[in-house]
Amino acid sequence: MSATTIAGLLLIGLPVAFNAAFALLAARFDYPDILRRPTDDVLAAFRAGGTSLVLLWWAFALTAVLLAPAVVLLSGAISDADATLLDVATTVGVLAALVQFIGLVRWPFLVPYLARAAAESDASPARREAVDVVFQSFNRYLGVAVGEHLGYLLTGAWSILVGIAILQSAVIPGWIGVPGIVVGAVLALCSLEFVGPFEPRGWKVAGAVVPFAYIAWSVWLVGVGVALLLFAL
Repeated sequence: MSATTIAGLLLIGLPVAFNAAFALLAARFDYPDILRRPTDDVLAAFRAGGTSLVLLWWAFALTAVLLAPAVVLLSGAISDADATLLDVATTVGVLAALVQFIGLVRWPFLVPYLARAAAESDASPARREAVDVVFQSFNRYLGVAVGEHLGYLLTGAWSILVGIAILQSAVIPGWIGVPGIVVGAVLALCSLEFVGPFEPRGWKVAGAVVPFAYIAWSVWLVGVGVALLLFAL
């Protein structure tokens, strides 16, 4: 099996796995809307989900890891594009995978501990308050700042760079790069959702656009993957 074929399969499988895990979390855990509720409610729902919910979060975090090899293999598949552009795109794409994984991995490892600590029958008010502060702090730091802000920004930047590289490449039709540039720009803009004056409550427009942008991004990845598989035939 060639590297181009593997790249195509990864680019098709990645968005399918990501969206399947996200849909299951939405159905089982009311994610992401549940994050707007008090910490006690979030942790109680997390405990109710049991081990299967923890494993689902672990699987969701691993979908971010899959982006890294997909990025590297895609750059190799369209190696007839500008070499410097591809080097930058590869670096940005791997960083996008890394920050999204770091943002998500708190759920299968940190949150279970906090959920248990909050449920202790002899937990003092001070301990419960500490759990609340830790949960909300990590949610803001790893979730909003690292996973979402840097994740959206770097994913958007990678999509723009790859879109430009596809326009330069003869491996797959150049027009396929255009949606990547457009969607990438939207994701980069949405990375400002909690920046500056939007920090306390978030930019509502960006919050409403992000789900649709990620659906469009997923469809674009599948399209790139299919184009690579057709080229490999």
